Amino acid sequence: MPNAFPFSLSPFDCLDPEEQRQVRGSVDIAYFPQNAVILEPGATPLHLFVIVKGYVQQLDDGDVVATLGPDDCFDGRSLVAGRVSSRFVAAQEVVAYQLARQTVIELIASNATFGALLFSDLGHKLSVLAERQQPRELPSLSLSRVGEAFLRPVHSVDAGTDILSVVRLMREQRTSSVVVLDAVAGRKGIFSRTLLQQAILDGRPLQSMPVGDWAKYPLIEIRSTEPLGDAMAIMLHHRIHRLVVEEGGQMLGVLEALDLLSYLSNQSHIVTLQIEQARDLESLGSAALQISKVIALLFRSGSRVGLIARLVQQLNARLFERAWQLIAPPELVANSCLFVMGSEGRGEQLLKTDQDNGLVLREGYAPPADLAEICARFSEALGQFGYPPCPGGIMLSNPAWRRSVPDFAATLRQWVWQPDGDNLMHLAIFMDAHAVAGDAKLLAQVSDSLHQSATDNDALLGRFAAAIDAFGSHGGWLSKLFSLGESPAPLHLKKEGLFPLVHGVRSLALAHQVRATSTTARVQALVGLGALSPGEGEDLVEALHVLMALKLKTGLAEQAQARPVSGTVTLPQLSSLDRDLLKDALGVVKRFQQLLRTRFHLGAL
Repeated sequence: MPNAFPFSLSPFDCLDPEEQRQVRGSVDIAYFPQNAVILEPGATPLHLFVIVKGYVQQLDDGDVVATLGPDDCFDGRSLVAGRVSSRFVAAQEVVAYQLARQTVIELIASNATFGALLFSDLGHKLSVLAERQQPRELPSLSLSRVGEAFLRPVHSVDAGTDILSVVRLMREQRTSSVVVLDAVAGRKGIFSRTLLQQAILDGRPLQSMPVGDWAKYPLIEIRSTEPLGDAMAIMLHHRIHRLVVEEGGQMLGVLEALDLLSYLSNQSHIVTLQIEQARDLESLGSAALQISKVIALLFRSGSRVGLIARLVQQLNARLFERAWQLIAPPELVANSCLFVMGSEGRGEQLLKTDQDNGLVLREGYAPPADLAEICARFSEALGQFGYPPCPGGIMLSNPAWRRSVPDFAATLRQWVWQPDGDNLMHLAIFMDAHAVAGDAKLLAQVSDSLHQSATDNDALLGRFAAAIDAFGSHGGWLSKLFSLGESPAPLHLKKEGLFPLVHGVRSLALAHQVRATSTTARVQALVGLGALSPGEGEDLVEALHVLMALKLKTGLAEQAQARPVSGTVTLPQLSSLDRDLLKDALGVVKRFQQLLRTRFHLGAL
């Protein structure tokens, strides 16, 4: 049969040619009229079905729990168990491939990946998928050119310059080497920190020794158009760690070995260097643009979304810290704490979203008179970096979000004692606060007052947790996933999955005084306290990462088409594997919401 069998779909895409021949030898076409019962509970399953046309509804106790469409397969679990547990009914005329049970059992026995993808739980599926990830698509040594890598600025001195002056220059310019120009001898060399150590050990005063006497000659150079592989070979041959890049007799920059290796792995190290070496907001903006490229590169190379999110949090924190240092006077930086909130604070922001930040001032410190202008310039700079202003004004440019420690603590107590809509929203956002610049102890003092105020306040905890149903999920994603062929509305990942999960975990964290800010760390702490079982914790983390990965995947696709990032997925456009993972993840969220409704007695509110 049919050469048209969909071997490109999961889980059949992991079969080798021999296993595909095995499938072709035992597959057949089946037809079911509308309302026909395909599988009945208690029956012994004889086939695995892959839908070609039409829709099939899965029912448990009379309730529709899934609707399956073209390219979906069922029911792998019952084939393994030897007994059907759900009722499968043709909602329309159905044409399907039917693969003999014995063949499926043999494939499961010979191909563990096929078995895992066919009937495992969410966590097992994700583990198998991670093992299937292709090796990273590293930039090629032979195709990438030297000029494409990060080049550090060239700093040069005359050979007669004393070493002490050279050291001052190196410190001022944050460089580890300078090019030495010897006009008398007509040569160029290089002086580095390694050679500085030798000069110091010589014992003579540094201000009496010309750098030309200690430089290394000749200067090893390479053209910017040469392959990176040649640059690596030259470094290894000469046992050196840097090359000066030239073109047409002009020195363009310095290529260091660490930067070359970083380019071949990912560009996060390069972005970090750009941020640290930025001397103005314009150059910092160039580094900000690179962050999105790093995210796309890491995602395409198969990096786990949790790892990408942690990396992005560190890059953004460096960026915000450097911007604050460039804008705010040193005294203000030392006597304040700049913090971020929301998904940025939790370390779960991937593509750039609204600014959520604030500023805590040390008690008794008198800020500069132009504090408002300083904060406005910071918010404006972040806007120019691609972080849109918060529509709700949760930014330090808003006086409500820059306060002294006691003033912030008093505000938190007001949120706790008067838990209306806005106060609860502010409380939730602040719980994710994460320090990025200045004195982090100031933020910790404010956070301490929050947990002291919220202790054993059941009324507050119940109203706080009730927000898990803020978007009215009843029938929301279910109706979209289980629609019968109509073009369903896009599914909003945050409203239907991410928010109920994240806020539910946040609610439990508040109830148990967990100080961690990331959802993953909170789940781990709650499992340690016995508030969640290890299995519940694992499911929640896996579901979080599935939803984050889908949001990132669709967001990158929208950016590639120059469209605004919507945060939604269009279900017919998802692969069968992505739809399968999404269903599992939303199922985890649904069970978690039920747990929370019981834990916080939400039905009594």
